[in-house]
Amino acid sequence: MRLLRVGPDGHETPALLAADGTLRDLSAHIDDIAGAALAPGGLDRLRGIDPAALPALDSGARIGPCVGRVGKFICIGLNYADHAAESGMEVPKEPVIFMKATSAISGPNDPVELPPGAEKADWEVELGVVIGAPAREVAEADALSHVAGYCVVNDLSERAFQLERGGQWVKGKSADTFGPIGPWLVTADEVADPARLSMWLDLNGERMQDGSTETMVFGVAELVSYLSHFMSLQPGDIISTGTPPGVGLGQTPPRFLRAGDEMRLGIEGLGEQCQTVRAR
Repeated sequence: MRLLRVGPDGHETPALLAADGTLRDLSAHIDDIAGAALAPGGLDRLRGIDPAALPALDSGARIGPCVGRVGKFICIGLNYADHAAESGMEVPKEPVIFMKATSAISGPNDPVELPPGAEKADWEVELGVVIGAPAREVAEADALSHVAGYCVVNDLSERAFQLERGGQWVKGKSADTFGPIGPWLVTADEVADPARLSMWLDLNGERMQDGSTETMVFGVAELVSYLSHFMSLQPGDIISTGTPPGVGLGQTPPRFLRAGDEMRLGIEGLGEQCQTVRAR
C-alpha cells in the first residue's frame, strides 16, 4: 500500500493511493497515518479495504507529511562510505546517531524556508524507515518485522549551525521545514529489498546526488536492532538512514542553497519530492 496524508497543514486527511492513481479517503477507518494504524494489525485491516469503496479525494490537494504524530525523528550520520569521504570524515565503526526535531517535519512539496542567519544550507536525499511494531532490544534477524514501511526524506542541514557552532548536530538539522517526508509511506511488503533502491537529487535541474542504498554502511535491519538497544522504537518513529555523496558541502567549491533554488529528489518505488527554497 501507498499511504499518505492530504489537505491543509495541520488538517490532513489519511488517504490511500489506489492502483489507478486516485486518492482514496481513509478517514472513516482511521484518524491518521499514525500510531496503531501503523502496527501490523492496523495495516492488515487497511489491506482488507476495497479502495474502490472509499470516497475519492481531490487529486490536486496538498500532500502533507506521510506520517502524523511522529514521536522520534532519528538520523544516522555518515552511513555511506563515499559520503563520509567527501565530508572528510572516517567511516564510523558503529552508527552515528543524532536526532532531528519533529517540528522540522513538512510535506514533500512544501517550500523549504532558510532560517535567519543561514549561510550553508544543504540537501540530503535519504531512505526513511517508519516503525510499525514497538521495538526494544530486538535481534537483527527480527528487526524488519518491526518496520511498517519506507519513505523519502530530505534531511536538510544548515552546515554552519551544524559544524561551526559547537555542540551536537541537531542544531543544524532542526529548522522548521528541514524535514520533508513523503509523498507516500510505502508498506514494507511492497519494498522487496530496501538495500537495493536507487536514489537521486537534482538542484535546479542538475543532478547532484545519484546513489543507491546498496552502499549503506549499516543496513536497515542492523540500524533498527542497534537503535532498539539504546531506546525503544514506537509506531510512527522515523529513522533517516543517511545520504549518498553529492551534498553541497562536498562540492568543489562548496555549494549551498539560496532562495529561489528548486530541489527535486526521489527513491525508486517511493515517489518524488519537489521543494522551492525561500528565505524566512
